[in-house]
Amino acid sequence: MKKASIAPSLLAADFGNLQHDVEMVNASEATYHHIDVMDGVFVPNISYGMPVVKAIHKYATKPLDVHLMIVDPDRYLEEFANLGAHILTVHYEACTHLHRTIQAIKALGMKAGVALNPHTNVMLLEDIIQDIDLVLIMSVNPGFGGQSFIDNTYEKIKKAKELITRKKSSALIEIDGGVTSANSKQLVDAGADILVAGSFVFKSEDPTATIKELKG
Repeated sequence: MKKASIAPSLLAADFGNLQHDVEMVNASEATYHHIDVMDGVFVPNISYGMPVVKAIHKYATKPLDVHLMIVDPDRYLEEFANLGAHILTVHYEACTHLHRTIQAIKALGMKAGVALNPHTNVMLLEDIIQDIDLVLIMSVNPGFGGQSFIDNTYEKIKKAKELITRKKSSALIEIDGGVTSANSKQLVDAGADILVAGSFVFKSEDPTATIKELKG
């Protein structure tokens, strides 16, 4: 059976003890550190900026999976490359010239991801799916942690998988929002490759064991 890669979302980490939480993820069975960057404009919340990403990178031994929930992400691509982002994901809804943005991310040596809000149809990626490394499907409305999972996500994953197969793309499917051990297997069975979990991991009694459980 296929096992998911787990990307704990550091948005739910203890910022007073960030090094400790980053090192916990390093020592766990997680594959990535997931970093949500929000600007208060594209989404109704502000998370953290460059200095915090720099601090995470300093202690991280696993790749940084950076999710930009910001308007005009093109202005910051180079900065995130310099901060050590391994995957840089931009929102379909925030990019006027998405193909150009993806090419710019790759030219900077990063893997390129495209995120879709819950209302955005997967088929809008048809012309670009072969150019991207990751499709991030938001299974909650972006902006805040701890929200309820949107059930339509399973159908969306299946559509994304069909599109990837049909276009012979190597893109992975990542799910972000409301992921728990109650739905992780169903998500993987539908076609998900990477599961992002924030509060479910960091608010659990044993985050390392929770990551292992999510991995399946």
